[in-house]
Amino acid sequence: MPADSSPGLTGETPARGAGRRQTGSAAQQPRASATSAVEVRRSTRRSRTVSAYREGDRTIVLIPARMSKDEEQRWVGVMLDKLAAQESKHVIGDTELADRAERLSGQYLDGRARPASVRWVTNQNTRWGSCTPAEGSIRLSHRLQGMPEYVLDYVLLHELAHLLVPGHGPRFWRLLEAYPRTERARGYLEGVVAADRLPHLPAAREE
Repeated sequence: MPADSSPGLTGETPARGAGRRQTGSAAQQPRASATSAVEVRRSTRRSRTVSAYREGDRTIVLIPARMSKDEEQRWVGVMLDKLAAQESKHVIGDTELADRAERLSGQYLDGRARPASVRWVTNQNTRWGSCTPAEGSIRLSHRLQGMPEYVLDYVLLHELAHLLVPGHGPRFWRLLEAYPRTERARGYLEGVVAADRLPHLPAAREE
């Protein structure tokens, strides 16, 4: 079950050089692209524009029915980049963060985790989030801002689970089993940490 089933950011771009037109109802049926998280929908009513939006775990890309396979692949890449650029500019505030935590608690923890406060902090550079169960407070590192939403949701859910189980034993991890993107989010964060540890190459010297 996705963390947020409402449509996210949208972007619409004029399409140029569309190929042969497809007719009939089959052209309007959703068809998954080569990437499982992307769904391409063709429509005979759409002639010159391409648009895209987030729908839970998926990205929906709407294209004209007459567009060729090569053009489809190119436009999917363009719209994914466009959505990512839009999302990177959006910074969730503390109030929205608290609302997000409440929704996640209801969706995955039966509403049992009820934080007294959820906020961003700038003094956590060695961990992504922290929780003080006695106070009911959750703090997230500002470094998460701009990361994919499923990563932010995972860290929030991780800290919410700590309101119920302080340690990282089997009981704690069972609480996170319902979130479908736990392993993917952990892999993303591990990749960020690994990249930070890479040696920085010296800048090229101009001749």
